[in-house]
Amino acid sequence: MIPKNSYSGKRAYLIILGLLILCACVKKQPTRRSSQINALENATGLSAQYLMKSVDETGMFTYRINMDSTIGVKNKYNILRHAGAIYSMVMYCQLNPDADMMIAINRAGKYLQVESIRPLPAKDDIFAVWSDPMINQSGKPLQAKLGGTGIGLVALLSIEKIHPGFTPLSDLQALGRFIVFMQKENGSFYSKYIPSMGGRMDKWRSLYYPGEAALGLLMLYDIDPANDWMQSAAKALQYLAHSREHSTTVPADHWALLATEKILAIASHNELPVSKKLLINHAIQICESMVQDQIRRPERTEYDGGFSKDGRTTPSATRLEGLQAALNFLPPDDEIRKRIDDAVSRGISFLLRAQITEGKFIGAFPRAAGKIDQDLPNADTFNRRRTEVRIDYVHHALSAMIQYLHFMKGIGNEQ
Repeated sequence: MIPKNSYSGKRAYLIILGLLILCACVKKQPTRRSSQINALENATGLSAQYLMKSVDETGMFTYRINMDSTIGVKNKYNILRHAGAIYSMVMYCQLNPDADMMIAINRAGKYLQVESIRPLPAKDDIFAVWSDPMINQSGKPLQAKLGGTGIGLVALLSIEKIHPGFTPLSDLQALGRFIVFMQKENGSFYSKYIPSMGGRMDKWRSLYYPGEAALGLLMLYDIDPANDWMQSAAKALQYLAHSREHSTTVPADHWALLATEKILAIASHNELPVSKKLLINHAIQICESMVQDQIRRPERTEYDGGFSKDGRTTPSATRLEGLQAALNFLPPDDEIRKRIDDAVSRGISFLLRAQITEGKFIGAFPRAAGKIDQDLPNADTFNRRRTEVRIDYVHHALSAMIQYLHFMKGIGNEQ
């Protein structure tokens, strides 16, 4: 028993009381963290289930719907987004193995293999993921997009992690050869291959295709460490970095950040066929651009933490994917890390608020978190599409939330 009336007794009493208060405070922190983890687990589960239920018996996704049944949607399909949905579903399945999810993944993967992958004309050793006008309903000629094959590889190689042997290695290599075939000497790429127009085309360029292609090759390198895959991916990232090196405005290229995370994870400094400093500086440029895009103190509170002034969800989700990838390789002492941490936390809160959490479309993400002012240009069109749900709106949000769940649980975020 401590005598409270003595000086030493009072001092000891206050010390013990302080320790008890400190212990109580410490106990509260895991509770808050646990509630955040539970919220993320629930949100990722709902979105994964939405995607799983969207896969029909043929392996196609219900590509696009509008939650407002009075509003019609265009009957189109995009095989790149089909592959992206597989990628995020595998990410979920790695955290939460599920037999029904595996069946849906395999079915969607088989569709990709059977309906979209075939060789180039007169090049039997080069395969591509084709955008077929009969499937896409686009009215455009048969074509193979660089990004389609890049994300196709990402999807199939993701499936390999949970279903080894799903795709023959020779087929994966043939897809890798298409990306190498589409690359120019300086590291840039032709964006499309259109047989009816003579083959490789670069009149139109996609912001995301090079990063998608690089990530696909690097994931292929994981299971087939051939120099061609590493060299081509490194050249692609080097070209992007050099082309933006002195720019004050850099596009929000989240695929380049994901590919940079991957190349730095699988290559030591001595083995890296490109300057690590160059890649890091490029990543910082992209992250700066993304962080500056975040909406803070908005007129509408539901937009807070998003990255689009009109409240669209996917620009926010893709930026969160890229920023979280960057946190896995940016120098620990770089001042931007604290700003990225804050941006990611706010961004995830935005996504969680935007998710549909009840009813027929539970787990979905609408195109936008709210309507825009009717006085703004194209307001009618935008507001009609605000309640639209497309598979990429869901799969990008799911990927971003899973990355954050990895962080909260202290799990390494491996590609």
